[in-house]
Amino acid sequence: MISWIAPDIRDIVPENTPVIEPSPRSPVGYMVPEFVAIHGSPGIHILKILAVLPHFLKTAFYAWRCPRSVRRNPSNAARSADPEFFKELEECAKKLGVSAVGYTEVPREHIFRNRAILFKNAIVLTMEMDKEKIKTAPSITAGREVWRTYAELSRASYKLAEFMRKRGYNAQPDPPVGGNTNFSLLAQKAGLGYIGKHGLLISEKAGPSQRITAIYTDLELPYTDSNIEQYSWIPKFCDICNKCVRTCPAKAIYLKPKVLPDGREQHIDPVKCAKVFSRTLGCGVCIKECVFFNGDFERIKAAYERLSKKVG
Repeated sequence: MISWIAPDIRDIVPENTPVIEPSPRSPVGYMVPEFVAIHGSPGIHILKILAVLPHFLKTAFYAWRCPRSVRRNPSNAARSADPEFFKELEECAKKLGVSAVGYTEVPREHIFRNRAILFKNAIVLTMEMDKEKIKTAPSITAGREVWRTYAELSRASYKLAEFMRKRGYNAQPDPPVGGNTNFSLLAQKAGLGYIGKHGLLISEKAGPSQRITAIYTDLELPYTDSNIEQYSWIPKFCDICNKCVRTCPAKAIYLKPKVLPDGREQHIDPVKCAKVFSRTLGCGVCIKECVFFNGDFERIKAAYERLSKKVG
């Protein structure tokens, strides 16, 4: 069922179509519902699914539609665009509810081992979740907001890919549930924020309260990677804070990231996380309790810099 909704792109395109394969070091990727179904306890909470069913169905619809839409890519796609195009793209994204747009090249290590992508460049999109609803976490209200954001961001990635095709560019939209790459790492590389101890992207505007998706393309992009510098202090702050570690109801966040045999860092125990995630269809406590969710980004940064000077 999962593979039918969000198939491998290699099963969509004609045989012998060039694709970008993952690195031997890449991890296996799972859809959120798939992983929760395997490791969580969704059966006893099945009635709660009714609360998010419209958003869940919309998410699944675009997860099905996005990969199949590559069949409509232009036969002779252009590879360059003027700045005006990117301005129009970002304006269109904003109208669709997208909070931020970044541009980067996809490292093969960020592609999941059981997946592939068609193009080397990525337009990375984030969408902020409603703060007041996430404040109620863990609750059905917060879970509903998580799935509403998934649904709207799925729609946005599909619509923006169509926007690109109509202007003569190739696009492979990747929905936020069932994606082909590690979106958090991709967004960090694109300079949209930095991954915190809870494994979530922390941005200046939304803190950790956002969802992420991407559109892959062979269009030359105005890479935004250099923006990462403004966020590079966040891991050191997280090592001091550790609030998400203390407040996680599943005790799933590691005090120190676990280094896997292949050298990758793992910030959380995903199995422990899935058990609590399934109870409220989204949990969200690590988002709600994060200092960056509750405080002003610049004030937090200034306080950290003052403390660093005293300690240093």
